[in-house]
Parts: sequence; C-alpha cells; structure tokens
Amino acid sequence: MLDVVIVGGGACGLALARGLAGAGVSFALYEARPRLGGRVLSVEDKASGMRVDMGPTWFWPDTQPTITALVKELGLTDFPQYDPGTALLLAFGDKKPETRMTPNLHSGARRLEGGMASLIEALTAAVPAEAIHLSSVLRAIADRGDHVELTFESDGKTETVTAKRAVLALPPRLLAEHLAFQPELDALSRNAMRSAPTWMAAQAKALVGFSGAPAWRADGHSGNAFATHEQAVLGEIFDACDASGERAAIGGFFALSAELREAFSGGMSMLIESQFVQLFGRSVEDGEQHVQDWTHEPFTCATIDLTPPSEHPDYGDPLLRQAFWDGKLYLGGTETAREGGGYLEGALVAAERIRLRLLDQKETSTMISGEGASGEALNEASMARFREWVNAKRAPTFASYRQRLNFGLSNGQKEQITQRAMLGAMEAVLKEAIAVLEGLPFDHSVVAVDKGRSDLTPLAQKAFDGFIQELLDGVIDFNRTSCALSNFPEEHKPSKDYLQVTLLDIAAAWKEFSLDANQVLLDKRVVDQQATRSL
Repeated sequence: MLDVVIVGGGACGLALARGLAGAGVSFALYEARPRLGGRVLSVEDKASGMRVDMGPTWFWPDTQPTITALVKELGLTDFPQYDPGTALLLAFGDKKPETRMTPNLHSGARRLEGGMASLIEALTAAVPAEAIHLSSVLRAIADRGDHVELTFESDGKTETVTAKRAVLALPPRLLAEHLAFQPELDALSRNAMRSAPTWMAAQAKALVGFSGAPAWRADGHSGNAFATHEQAVLGEIFDACDASGERAAIGGFFALSAELREAFSGGMSMLIESQFVQLFGRSVEDGEQHVQDWTHEPFTCATIDLTPPSEHPDYGDPLLRQAFWDGKLYLGGTETAREGGGYLEGALVAAERIRLRLLDQKETSTMISGEGASGEALNEASMARFREWVNAKRAPTFASYRQRLNFGLSNGQKEQITQRAMLGAMEAVLKEAIAVLEGLPFDHSVVAVDKGRSDLTPLAQKAFDGFIQELLDGVIDFNRTSCALSNFPEEHKPSKDYLQVTLLDIAAAWKEFSLDANQVLLDKRVVDQQATRSL
C-alpha cells in the first residue's frame, strides 16, 4: 500500500511530490489533465520563438520568499518584468490614449526564462516518472479506517487506489462541487471550501507574439497600459518580451465578463488586435494570438467561480488547513495557504505545510512500530503522537471559536463576544490535551524530575508552539470580514487593548494547562514506580 496519494499535478502537488521523493516516502501523483502544471500554462509562440505564459506569469521576491528560494534552489533563470515607469491610459473608446507616469508599476515582479512552465518542468524532473498518472479524474474518496480509498476515472475505466493518506491539491470549490466524500465532511468545512474562490478561475488572458524586436519599445512605449472605458476588451496590458527585449510579445487580461467573452467569441481575434492597434499603432497588427479562458477549464473553474470576487479574496481559512479523517486526508492548493494565497507562493507554502505534517506522521509511525524500542524512543514516539494530535486540533479549535461566536450572537451577547469565544475554544482544546496525555504511554524511568517538574512537561508545552498565535490570526481575519460583526466595531476590528486582555485570559488558561499536564506526568510516574516495586 502507498504511503501517500497526491491528487493534482499543479505547483502544489508537484512540489509536495518532490519533497516526498527526497524523503523516501512511497507515493503516486494523479492529474486529471493530460499535462502537468494545472493553472501554470506556457505555450509556444512561433512568431517570437519563445514560450508565453497563459496562467501565472510573475513572482515577487520582496514578499514571496518561498518561490524565490525555490527558483534559486532549482537553478532557474529569472529576470525583471520590463517596467520603465510609464503606462498608457485609454479612458475613452473614441480618443487616443494618454501617457502616465507609473513608477514601480509591477512592484518588483520577476519572470522565468522559458515561462513559468520552467518551474513545473524542474519540479517534475525530481519526481519518478512511474509515480505520475495523467488523465485520471478523481470521482470519490472514502475513509476505510486504517487507509483511504480513491476512485479514479481514466479513459472511461474506473481504478481504485488505496493509501495510508491522501492529499487533494485541488481548488477547494471543485472538491465541494464534484467530489463524493465518504463519510461527508462536516458542514463548516464544506462551507469553507465553497467560500474559497478559485484563483484565476474567472480570468482570461490574451498574448500576442511578433517576429523581430518589440516595435512599441522603439516608439517609446513601455508596453504597459490600462483601458478603463466601458467597451474595453482588455483591461490591463503588459509587455511580455523576453529578458533581452529582442523577442517580442505583449499580453493582457480581459475586461469582459465570461458571458460577454462567450457572446463575442466569433470576433474576438479582431477585437483584441483592434485594441492593441489603438494603443500602440499599426506595428502590432498581424501578430500570433493566443487566448486562454480559464472559465472553460473544468478542472479549474467551479460553477460558483463564474461570478468573480470584486477584490483579492481572503485566503487561508484554518478549516482548509486541518487534517481530516484522523490525519489521513489533507487539502492543498494555493487557496488553503495563509501566506501568498492565490499565487504560486501560496501553492508552495501549502505543499511545505503538508510535507512537514506527513513526514512527522511517518516518523511517529516508524518509532511506535519499532520492536524493543528504548525508553527514550518510546517517550519520543508518544510526544510525536501528542504533537500530531495538537496539529490536528488547530483548525477544529478555530471552528469551535466560530461556533461559540455565533452562539453568543444568537443569544443576544453584545460585549466581549470575541474574548469569550476565543477563551472558550482554547480552554476546551487544552482540557482535551490533558486527556490525551493521560492516555499516552511513557517510560518515566528515563525521565528526570527537577524541582517538581517532569522533563516531559516542556515537550508537551512545545507541541503548542504557534497554536495561540495562529488562532488569534484566524480570529482577526474572520472578524474583519464577518458581516454579522459589522455592527459591533470593537468585535469587528478588535483593538490592541481588547486583544491584550483576551490574551491575558488565555495565558491564565495556559498556565493552568501547564500545571495540570505536569501533574498528570508526575502521577503517571508514581503509578509506574509502584507497578515496578510490586513486580
């Protein structure tokens, strides 16, 4: 049986596969499309002789450390987006565009030589070819107790695959709309999946390549432009030339809705060329056009995605980062990441989060199954199990906060709603943690006690590293987007003083947990000693 099945061959799935391959974990990767990359799509443009990006195009080193480090690690060549500080503004459909000063328009964005597909190819190169299965659509997934069972459809045939754990590195909305879970996930988690807009799903891009050098640069234009009038076909235009500036291409994001794109599809090529000519003149006629409408991609766009968000979504709902089915099921993809959500950065952050969780589980399982393990190994294994349990409680604790918050609102509470809900959620998980510690086996003969404190106690405390901060971050993010709290300013955007008082309450609960945990470990030590004397 496989250790892990990864579903989704985009940046997240491939980065995770690369990490697991390096750690010696047995896995298989299944992708519904006949190609890898997911929303990363670079196509050949014969006119310019280069690949142009129809999906993600840029990354930002100043704010995206994960992809920046990976690009360097993989030895890929990157270069800055051409950005000389000017852009054209086409505010009226019947007038000429105006030149505007736009310093640092692209905020230090960089591109990859050969397109973003170069990243996908480099990740794929580190994954065994036999582990990759293309054109395999996941239809159902079931919890079978000690493993998961996945049902795929490929070329009209059904295949069943079993694994100890599964990772669904796919847009959460697609999972909610198309995948059959057995048993079904809880209502809060399903709602979180539906509430995470699929990045790029409602977008469409046009790229046009040309032979020779970019004529617009010779004419003094940057290639950057904005069309804001009501009849605009492309809203944001950018220079898509290579690093040398000798191979020419220009691109743009559609301003038209999905419905209008469909209505004008017959004449779209003419409309695209007409707008480019209006901006840059006749020199951009007769280029090689490429259009990618992501709403036509069934493995990207869910039905609900056809109505795009009005602004960048708030990604990273903690409920999407939890482990389901007792640690056997994880959700990946850029929409699950708290940092960089919606970008390639988020996809890679999600992959690393899951990789660490899976490897921690594997290490724990290996230690526990070892025969004749020493007392130190037993204690390490039990603490690893405790850490695993704590990690699995991060998202449910946030869900508990939301439930308590909603209960308070529905029962007419008007003050300290956030404080009560957060404290209640933390007290509940800390109480559960004590029960978990009581049930874990330890060899106390190899554990020192100094001034009444077991050496195991700091390890139990360390398992919660980052837990409270993550919960607090989730609370702040949720509150500021909650319509229900908009009438309660102090709850909607909690002040520093309010949060400080809340954290002081939680600190008291944490102190009580620490004392109780230490006492549990000391009591277990006494019981072990008594048992040893009776032998």
